[in-house]
Amino acid sequence: MQSSLIGKIEKAKRYAQETDRITFSELSVNFRGDNDTYTTEYKNGKWQCSCHFFASWGLCSHTMALERILSSMLPEEALITPQVTP
Repeated sequence: MQSSLIGKIEKAKRYAQETDRITFSELSVNFRGDNDTYTTEYKNGKWQCSCHFFASWGLCSHTMALERILSSMLPEEALITPQVTP
């Protein structure tokens, strides 16, 4: 294997561990929920989901799950989950 490719592989491994280097500006996923599969997106600074709950509330379990999974890689305005205190 060429040494330049080995160097790129090593750099990729380091980048994968340093998630603070990454900020999503757009994202679209198919989210398999308990009842159906939904299209969940972050686009133009806003979340969107095709589930019925999102249409009424502007957030849902799908967008909140993605916020948790990607928290260090999302811009601050994307982190909208209300905090629930026990």
